[in-house]
Amino acid sequence: MTSSARIHPSAVVEAGARLGEGVVIGPFCHIGGEVELGDRAHLVSHVVLTGRTRIGADAEIHPFAALGAAAQDLKSRGEAGTLVIGRGCLVREGVTINAGTPAGGGQTRVGDDCAFLAYSHVGHDCRIGDGVTLSNTVLLGGHVRIGDHAAIGGATVVHQRVRIGAQAFVAGLSGLEGDLVPFGLAGGNRAHLFGLNLVGLRRRGFSDARLALLREAFRRLFPQGAGAETLAARIETVARDFSGAEDVEALIAFLRAERERPLCAPRPARG
Repeated sequence: MTSSARIHPSAVVEAGARLGEGVVIGPFCHIGGEVELGDRAHLVSHVVLTGRTRIGADAEIHPFAALGAAAQDLKSRGEAGTLVIGRGCLVREGVTINAGTPAGGGQTRVGDDCAFLAYSHVGHDCRIGDGVTLSNTVLLGGHVRIGDHAAIGGATVVHQRVRIGAQAFVAGLSGLEGDLVPFGLAGGNRAHLFGLNLVGLRRRGFSDARLALLREAFRRLFPQGAGAETLAARIETVARDFSGAEDVEALIAFLRAERERPLCAPRPARG
């Protein structure tokens, strides 16, 4: 514990906790003895940090968030896992993020500059990239993987072991059961792929030329109506024809990777 930390008299900080420079711990917080808080982290009030939890600098954590508790997995026997959260993350009211389990590598990991809005939940063994946003009451099952700068709309539920690619967007009130490709836009119950996340990509500074390449790749990978060519064949054709196009190559790599869930695909065309 450092001398520069400001700790409210009602807070409990167990022996062994490591607090960075300029940490602020508000009223009625409880910090476990294996917790590490980075410089300038701010716990507003009524925050519980437990287990082997490490939180990066400049975190802002709001009331009734509970981070680092054991996995809500009935197969788990309470084995000690870890939770690692990067720099600059915003955690709003009532958020829960669980530690990892031995079956998932023992660690739940969150990148830098993420935002978890009120009452969202991150299950055990999830891997979340940088700049990810979970809106209010988003629920992630265990072992979910989310790429950088993806966003999920409010009240959406994501099935365990689903992958969500970088820069993708899931609309609110969705149930996502399958892997969502990078740059994709999906929604619905159960969610299906609409196309490209054009609004998000433009906000991220994608040029018209980059978007044109992605549009053409999407059109060829996910054509309207049934075709004779399989998805596997379309993947190889697009990989060949767009060789050197970084965004398309990222899309192809995602599609080629081993997956545990089905692919979130466009809704079949009506005859």
